[in-house]
Amino acid sequence: MLVRSFAALCLVVWGMLDPGSGLSMSVSAAEPVYELRIYNCEPGKLSALNERFRNHTLKLFERHGMKNVAYFVPTEGAEADSQLIYLLEHASREAAEASWKGFRNDPEWKQVAAESQQAHGKILSSAPTSIFLTRTDYSPEVRRPAAGKTYELRTYIAADGKLDALNARFRDHTVSLFKKHGMTSYGYWTPSEAPASQNTLIYLLEHDSRDSAEAGFTAFRADPDWIAAKSKSEANGALTAQKPTSQFLKLVPYSPQE
Repeated sequence: MLVRSFAALCLVVWGMLDPGSGLSMSVSAAEPVYELRIYNCEPGKLSALNERFRNHTLKLFERHGMKNVAYFVPTEGAEADSQLIYLLEHASREAAEASWKGFRNDPEWKQVAAESQQAHGKILSSAPTSIFLTRTDYSPEVRRPAAGKTYELRTYIAADGKLDALNARFRDHTVSLFKKHGMTSYGYWTPSEAPASQNTLIYLLEHDSRDSAEAGFTAFRADPDWIAAKSKSEANGALTAQKPTSQFLKLVPYSPQE
């Protein structure tokens, strides 16, 4: 299994910056809009960032209409000591814009940010990455994550014109086979703006442990039903343009949890 930094892939594929840059995005208002955010810290500053989120930021997000869904840190690699990854839910893309504007103009947030800067200096090494997401039609309802579980963030880049076929394979085969081999599907999304909306699938799996994840994928790849589904779906060529990325995550203590 190839393990790479999800944030690094985001910067290469999307190059998206923090909302408020003036970039216009739109998604359907039929259901909630999700926002995946990745923060990279200066060396030694992850604890200060977590302190600020735990004591202030989550409360302020909720005040301004943003639902805290899940907060993670990587479990391995250089990012384990420097990265925070989290998922927000918004009523709509327009609501997200209004919420972020209200949050950034909130006097309490301005005071918290100033005091944090004074106490810890510069915390982030770069601007946050923000990716707005639309849930796929086969995704389960997004819920609070479970305490004590290992999560895996995976990203697939489809070959040209093959995202629909990739989604069909997940809908018709992959999701049920994941379940068969002990892997719980937490959520499946596509980015809400082009070009990533045309070729990218992002999803989260829930595992009992890192070891169970390895065992689950080993059994999944050897399953005759998977081998047959993969072979049939790729009769006219591979559905993906490159190997998937995989990043293992754990919940931070202040994250919402079941």
